[in-house]
Amino acid sequence: MMRTWLGLAAAGLSLAGCASEYRGLAPLPEVAASEYRLGPGDELRVSVFGLDAVNNTYIVSDTGAIALPLLEPIAVSGETVREAERAIAAEISRRQLVNQPRVSAQVQSYRPFFITGQVQKPGQYAYVPGMTLMTAVSIAGGYTFRADTDRAVVRRGGSKGVAQPDARILPGDVVTVAESTL
Repeated sequence: MMRTWLGLAAAGLSLAGCASEYRGLAPLPEVAASEYRLGPGDELRVSVFGLDAVNNTYIVSDTGAIALPLLEPIAVSGETVREAERAIAAEISRRQLVNQPRVSAQVQSYRPFFITGQVQKPGQYAYVPGMTLMTAVSIAGGYTFRADTDRAVVRRGGSKGVAQPDARILPGDVVTVAESTL
């Protein structure tokens, strides 16, 4: 009888430890599909018709800007690709380098996301548009046998929440897969 109680107490303590990963966390807010917003670490391919000197690939700096030759750094963090094109065109016009500049930009590579905890290969991985928690776990080699496969903690910016398998993962997110409570 005493062994049974000790076994139940030990099981309860181990379950309480695992549940603490999620204690006090709200569900991760749903993110509607929308235009991608640029941020530090994104790689942007820029082409300007008639101004070959700036046609190149640029990485958005920690300050959120890209530095093109002949131009002042241009803030693009938080902007869509189309907004970045307009900002570049405005700076080219302001500097009078080309009359009515036609700018084309596209994301060459997205800033990474990070995954830790009970996955086969924790680490930093390239973001894939439309990524969900299940996609992120798959990229990291799948769950370990100890993993809680029903949810994970996602840190996004300065906040964090509990994510279900179909939750969208964004560039820069830090995903933590905890041990299962079962």
